[in-house]
Amino acid sequence: MHQRDDNLGAWPWPRPSKRVRELIRRGAEMALNTPHEWLEELDRATLFIENMKVIAEDPVLAAATRRTSRAYFFHWAAANLHEPGAPVTPHLGPESLGFARDLVRRGVTESALHAYRTGQNAAWLRWMSIAFELTSEPDELRELLDISARSIAFFLDATIAGVSAHMKTERDELTRGTHAERREVVALLLDGAPISAQTASRRLGYELDQTHRAAVVWSDGPESDLGSLESAADALARSTGAQRPLVVVASAATLWVWVPGETEPDVERLRTAIRPLQGVRIAIGSKSPKVEGFRRSHLDALTTQRMIARLGSDQRVVSFERVRLVSLVTQNSEGADQFVKHTLGDLESASPEIRSALLTFLDEGCNASRTAARLHTHRNTLLRRLARAEELLPRPLEHNRVEVAVALEVLRWQTSAA
Repeated sequence: MHQRDDNLGAWPWPRPSKRVRELIRRGAEMALNTPHEWLEELDRATLFIENMKVIAEDPVLAAATRRTSRAYFFHWAAANLHEPGAPVTPHLGPESLGFARDLVRRGVTESALHAYRTGQNAAWLRWMSIAFELTSEPDELRELLDISARSIAFFLDATIAGVSAHMKTERDELTRGTHAERREVVALLLDGAPISAQTASRRLGYELDQTHRAAVVWSDGPESDLGSLESAADALARSTGAQRPLVVVASAATLWVWVPGETEPDVERLRTAIRPLQGVRIAIGSKSPKVEGFRRSHLDALTTQRMIARLGSDQRVVSFERVRLVSLVTQNSEGADQFVKHTLGDLESASPEIRSALLTFLDEGCNASRTAARLHTHRNTLLRRLARAEELLPRPLEHNRVEVAVALEVLRWQTSAA
């Protein structure tokens, strides 16, 4: 139940008339049933501005931003359904405060919260369209919009102030303790600060003068379980035979992991191990030596994670080596989409079996027998699928093999299954 907080004191604007209270109540009811397409528009307005780039590129922070912006909208609407036109208490529940904690752990400042002002503008446009559906009487409309504008601004100001205060508290807490020291040392290493490998190794309890493979372990679900993330990090270490990985808590829903040694991770074994861990995913970096390798592998793991988010892939375990080319090609999402459409033509919308047959055929050096064996498909079935793929391509395959292979690989990651 949403009630007005008595601590808010006197209303900071005139109480609306009985008629306008009823209009606000009806509008709030409509807002609570707003179409999904409009909610996506709210997401875009909140995330796709310049100072939100660091958040938009992080799948965990982006998902949390979408959840909180929607939660703010629905919180305000639900409060106005219960008590139309009254001041709305700030939204400072576990979800908002958890998001504040994650922002601090990623080094994001309070300035990022002002992106919600852009979301406020989008919400206001939606509310105005509702208001004009409710009444065309000038005096009613003027009062309705005036009260609503004051209410939305009051609510968002109070919420941002509360979240900012919590971020300050979190930042103070992060400056103390072993976990804070570990994060600090890792931040110095990743930034290329002049800290010696011996000093950093001693403070981390992890030897830097060896070969590393980094990973990002995260959950993009609404609720994260640190225990599940740690289990996934342990599973990654076991898949390489390593004894003790370095684990740093980057946020409530993300771990940064470094596994020592030369052994490649067993991806299939790892997929099986994390299957029971709801929502947990792993992006694995390249294998690299010493301090520079510590940094390089981590950046590759982050690149892999962001590529997964950018393409909407549902793969749960992905290695940088597997997606290096696709990551480069898809840096410009719009350009990549145009490349796929231009190269594949009607093949883009063909059945997965036809696309998979052609991609595997190209991967096997255009050897039909090896392709059929790899796909566990009869050779004649394969040849029929390849012939159909040739028909759908806008240009002959023999003159365009590399481009077709790259386009199919991009498309595979956009539509992959876990």
